[in-house]
This record gives sequence, structure tokens and C-alpha cells, in this order.
Amino acid sequence: MMSSITNEIKIIKNTTSKINEVDFENLTFGNTFTDHMLICDFKNGAWEQPVIKAYEPFTIDPSAKVFHYGQAIFEGMKAYKDANNDVWMFRPDENHTRFNKSAVRMAMPEVPEEIFIDGLKSLLNLERDWVKFGNGNSLYIRPFMIAIGSGVIAQPSTQYRFMIILSPAKSYYSGEVKVIIAEHYSRAANGGIGAAKAAGNYSAQFYPTKLANDLGYQQIIWTDDATHTKLEEAGTMNVFFRIGDTLLTAPTSERILDGVTRKSVLDIAKRDNITTEVRPVLVEELVAAAKNGTLKEIFGAGTAAVINPIVGFCYKEEYFELPKLENSFALSLKEKLNNIQYKLADDTFGWTVKV
Repeated sequence: MMSSITNEIKIIKNTTSKINEVDFENLTFGNTFTDHMLICDFKNGAWEQPVIKAYEPFTIDPSAKVFHYGQAIFEGMKAYKDANNDVWMFRPDENHTRFNKSAVRMAMPEVPEEIFIDGLKSLLNLERDWVKFGNGNSLYIRPFMIAIGSGVIAQPSTQYRFMIILSPAKSYYSGEVKVIIAEHYSRAANGGIGAAKAAGNYSAQFYPTKLANDLGYQQIIWTDDATHTKLEEAGTMNVFFRIGDTLLTAPTSERILDGVTRKSVLDIAKRDNITTEVRPVLVEELVAAAKNGTLKEIFGAGTAAVINPIVGFCYKEEYFELPKLENSFALSLKEKLNNIQYKLADDTFGWTVKV
């Protein structure tokens, strides 16, 4: 292995690569990882030097607080390659800001920009051959932080580990997505950690999602915890509804994640003069629109899937199929967003950052 230091980031290059063993046309999302990872520990009240090294397992104490008290947060991002072989990140400042908001909510230290952003750029530059050009191809970026301090006393850790790992990706979901509207289980509650991208939010979804899968539905549209009358998120994504020619989505709150893709969709829709409303959307409103024919589309929006159309939903054991549209907002918005990400259209918003 070769060692060097770039902008205070120590880089230990792996002398061998597994890239030639990867079938990039048949990737399972999140199962294949690149040759290197970034790792940086927080100890004695300060961040240590970030290190980029070979992707490999590591050892921590069995009493590490991440195992016992769930101090773990993460982000989801992507990098893209354009026709000139340049690599681009999409709105990394938004992910960095949200990561630190999650850190504060989970009583974890904030990660400085020179570790998060500069470290990510250095890692991507080293792994740029893993970013493949072409529609649907991307490199999924997973920054995360865990509590590594030892001891089972119920209090925040004093030691943490920040890491970034990379995974080549194609499509996240395949096939048609049908959803069921939650009537009992909740994703998050007021005063809780729903607005943080905390690991526990996702593990809590697994059981009710399994119940939905057993009924033939791929995901759940979550409702508010107090009354189950307000529509909030779809699976692990923000959710949009098209009623007539108006695009609706719930406002962010303590229960709803402030999605980067969600923000981008709203900005593109407004630029293109699509009427948008950010307000509480009621279950009864959705059911009424489905019955009277004004409900045209439902789609999820998130980093992994980008935009994922939903073909139908179930509520109180009644299933509603959505119409097949030629002028789909979902498909049009996804194409316009992808064109910006892949540098096929002018980025008038200033969202893309060259590596």
C-alpha cells in the first residue's frame, strides 16, 4: 500500500482493486463497495486526522454505545459521471447540513466541512473509475457516524467514528410499487427523531413494512402518529400527490425528513410553472380524489430511487388503482432532475459540484 497526505487527509492506497470483478450491469443496490473508505475518529473532544484506506472490516468493543443505545446517523448521496468523464456531486452542502442537524439531535459531535466535504471529494477522486457514465448509473455515497465509546451506562458516548463508503448503483426499485396507508403504526412522533436521519428510524419501519409485504404491498404511506389522518412519507421517501394538475406534499416537521430530492422536485416544479402546495394532505382527501377521478399520481422522492411512481394504494382494505398517464409529472420531473445530475441540461440552480 502507498501512503500520502493530501490537505491533511492521509491516503493509504490499496495496491489491488476488485473493480474488474464487478458486473456493473447487474448490481444489487447497496451490496457492492469500492476499494477504499474514509474513516475519522472523534476522541478527547476533537476530530483526529481523516484517513482514506482500503475498504475492510474493523473492530470495536462489544460495549460500544452504538450497539446498546443506538447513536448512529447517516446520509444518502450520489455522484454522477458526465460525457466528458468528469465526476459530479449533487447538492453535497445540503447533505452536510442535514447530517450535522442529525448529529445535534442525537447528542453527537458535528462533522466539519473539511472532513465531510473535502474528505468526500478526495475519496471520490480516488474512486472515480467506479462512477460509470450512462443514464441510471451512479455511485451511491453513504456517510455515517456511530458511537464507539465503550461502557453500557445510559449516556452519550465520548468517542465517535465518522466514515464514508461508496457503492456503485443502478435502479433502487424494480417493478410496480403498490402501497398501503398506515392506520396503526407510525414512522415518527412529535418530539422524537423523525427529522433526523437516524438508524433507529429505519429499523422501526421494518416490522410494519414486512406486514405490508405479506399483504402484497411494497411500501407504506406513513400517517401522523396522533390521528393517522395526515399523509406524511412513503416508505423511506418523501411522498408527492398530484390532484388535478396540482402537486401536493406535506411540510417538513419533527416527523418528516427534510429530503434533498424533495426540495429539488419542488424547485423544478415551480420553475416549470407547476402549481405546488406544501401543506398537510389528509387521507380522506386522497380517498375522495381517487373516487372522483381527480387523483392522477402518487410518487416517492429520495436519493436512492430519485423518483418512484406508485401505481395504487390501499386504505381500510379498499384498493385504488391510479391511471396510466402520458403526461406524468413523476416521469417528467425525474427526467429533468436526472438531466441536471448527469450534466445533460444546464444547472441553473447551481446544485452540481465538480470533483
